[in-house]
Amino acid sequence: MSYQKIVPIANQILKKYDLCDHCLGRLFSKQLHLSSNRLLGKKLKKKSKSTQRCYICKNLFDNLDYFLNMMLDAVNLYSYSSFSVGAIIKPSIIDRDDIVRSKYKLKGIDGIKTDLTKELAKLFSKKTKKTFAYLDPELVFTVNLKNESCDVRSKSLTLSGRYVKSIRNFSQKQKSCSNCSGKGCRICDFHGITEYDSIEGEISQFLFKKFGGTTVKFTWIGGEDKSSLILGTGRPFFVKIQNPHKRNLKKSSAKLDHIQISNIKIVSDFPKKPLKFNSLVEAKIYTSSKIDSKLLQKLKNLTKKPITVYEKSGKRSEKKILSIKYKKHDDTFFTIFFRFEGGLPVKRFVTGDDVSPGISQTLGVSCKCAEFDFHDVEIK
Repeated sequence: MSYQKIVPIANQILKKYDLCDHCLGRLFSKQLHLSSNRLLGKKLKKKSKSTQRCYICKNLFDNLDYFLNMMLDAVNLYSYSSFSVGAIIKPSIIDRDDIVRSKYKLKGIDGIKTDLTKELAKLFSKKTKKTFAYLDPELVFTVNLKNESCDVRSKSLTLSGRYVKSIRNFSQKQKSCSNCSGKGCRICDFHGITEYDSIEGEISQFLFKKFGGTTVKFTWIGGEDKSSLILGTGRPFFVKIQNPHKRNLKKSSAKLDHIQISNIKIVSDFPKKPLKFNSLVEAKIYTSSKIDSKLLQKLKNLTKKPITVYEKSGKRSEKKILSIKYKKHDDTFFTIFFRFEGGLPVKRFVTGDDVSPGISQTLGVSCKCAEFDFHDVEIK
């Protein structure tokens, strides 16, 4: 449709309704392939003068600087490079917009909510030099024009790293906040945990200080007993931080109270399924009766076929022992060093509790694992 054909329709609308430049221009800008609703509206209203408030938006577009400043205040704590804007407006505004569009059969044009968010995005981008991104923005604004508030959410940040644990009796996992079960509430400062007395707790506390944010979600590459040490290059982990304030990482390692973390880096994706890995473990084992070196040689047979693990849930899995060495200390005490596929429960493998064949079964002697330590954890 040409500009000449639009003018009579615009004049008809203006005789019936007082519209601001933005709302009038929006009704025709797409048909004319123009980017500025305001300039088109101003051109169409040359002969029409009115002091009345806009029928559709009640002059909301005149107050966008107020909401822009609200956005700028809300974003003070955040570092980001891209953003998007959403809006909540009164239903009555949308209804009035629909009335005008329907009455004059105006199709294929942006609704007023879309136009408001576009204008806010333009103003914000011009002020901050940040990029508007419709898909996958680092920051999302929700501007509530009904109650004059602004909410901002940051895209989650995923990191990977490794931890070394050189003291015993320190748990891997942290108990959730008893009030919210880990979802985040005022009692736990929206972190989902109230204590920081575990590996998960110490890493979480470190991340909250570095990046801000609310809750964190971990994916551990295997687990260990409270008494186990994690040596060598450490155990890998992935962690997702919800609503982080910062997005840059200066150091890749840190010494915390009970653990050392290293190889910390920002990664693009949180693992969508469990990763396969191998572990190298040293286990101290006591026997109920005397053993000799010849008997211990039977342990080599464990590398010849998969170990079957049965869970109480009825689930069954198979794990391979990739290598195994042993060292006899006395008649009822020996140590094994073995590399195996991740997911093998070490203590149950020693006793043979729903694990077949286990060490007790292989030796024909009741065995018990006193403690075990990890010397290497390797992601396949």
